[in-house]
Amino acid sequence: MADTITIKALAQQGNAERVSEWVNVTQAMIDKFAEATGDHQFIHIDSQAAALTPFGGTIAHGFLMLSLMPLLRSRVAGPAIEGVKMAVNYGGNRVRFMMPVRSGKRVRGLFRTIELLEKHPGQWQQTVEFTVEIEGEVKPALIAEWITLIFV
Repeated sequence: MADTITIKALAQQGNAERVSEWVNVTQAMIDKFAEATGDHQFIHIDSQAAALTPFGGTIAHGFLMLSLMPLLRSRVAGPAIEGVKMAVNYGGNRVRFMMPVRSGKRVRGLFRTIELLEKHPGQWQQTVEFTVEIEGEVKPALIAEWITLIFV
């Protein structure tokens, strides 16, 4: 069984940063996202036309990088929260797309809890700073503050 931690113990830990494993952003992933969202802008799906831009090739959608949050979070080592019945997205405070992610690059998520408050008995509100790093790049792909409601 995986290690677990109580929500109260997690709240007492403060804002420790957790880092995911690397994930490869493939052209197939980008193409599937374009199909799912209807965003077929050439910089995402046309390698010949995208090669003529300052990007030098196709890039992932910014919203694809944001939507990788659950996948990247699932690839973070660390204890699971004990007794969670469910967790749901509540919203975000801000999102900034800082740097494009070229097709074929690897990214990873950095998660730092900014705030974890018990709003009602058994209902916690967690605000996390979510950063997507690009392997070999100084600037991150994105930085976002994301809010989750956790029910225990």
